[in-house]
Amino acid sequence: MERKKASDFPQELLNLFDVYVHGGMSRRGFLDRAQKFATLGVSAAALFEMLRPNYAWAIQVPPDDSRITARFVTIPSPEGDGAIKGYLVRAANADKLPAVLVVHENRGLNPYIEDVARRLALANFIAFAPDGLTSVGGYPGDDEKGAELFRRVDPVKMQEDFAAAARWLKSLPDSTGKLGAIGFCFGGGVVNELAVRMGSDLDAAVPFYGMQPDAADAAKIKAPINAQYGELDQRITSGWPAFDTALAEAGVPHEGHIYKGANHGFHNDTTPRYDQAAAEEAWRRTIDWLNKYLRA
Repeated sequence: MERKKASDFPQELLNLFDVYVHGGMSRRGFLDRAQKFATLGVSAAALFEMLRPNYAWAIQVPPDDSRITARFVTIPSPEGDGAIKGYLVRAANADKLPAVLVVHENRGLNPYIEDVARRLALANFIAFAPDGLTSVGGYPGDDEKGAELFRRVDPVKMQEDFAAAARWLKSLPDSTGKLGAIGFCFGGGVVNELAVRMGSDLDAAVPFYGMQPDAADAAKIKAPINAQYGELDQRITSGWPAFDTALAEAGVPHEGHIYKGANHGFHNDTTPRYDQAAAEEAWRRTIDWLNKYLRA
């Protein structure tokens, strides 16, 4: 399929798709609302196919790249669902390295998130991407099925699974003990929650378009925060000013970056919402932030 850009679609249609992706309407509802954008040659169903992820586009680092070692592991999560499976990647032939938890969107551990973990490994980190859908069989290889499974998982238990993954990763023998966290969409919100929960046990955090905690919880954060947002993603980006103020009042080192003309999901290179310039700049800032606070 030809790769499309956000500019190829009306912003209203992209906004509708964002509502669908985040559970605000069914696929049928999206198709009904998208009908107004259909043309003689492009149906609403075809528009849906154009907007949904194509995971072949996400592979920047092949799984068998000789510069990394990658494997799936299952770790204990006593307060969660008993265990959680995840993707563990690190630079090959390296000594102890700082570790980074990678938290997925609201579909589970898909190929894009796996590739993000491999990208971090190439930047000389140990990366672990847990699958919050472990208790219901794991990411099923299809985003719509993943969304259905996501709704079946106890959200409290899932948060405990991510917390267990963070603690396990921090304590790995080949880790320096320095821990960062990066997450996207739902995962960005999880990263913010982990920053609240873990205090000084988390050394750096980079939430991408993640829901922000309230001011009282933000006051508990100790980890330096570098938040990434899309200008057109007002549903999430509108929460940044209050979060910025709360972090400043708590004395937390932090930055917030809002990328002009970028949509929610601008870093995900599998959909038309991907914005290459914004994604590359955000990634440079991510690696610089993690290097600054995890290698000190």
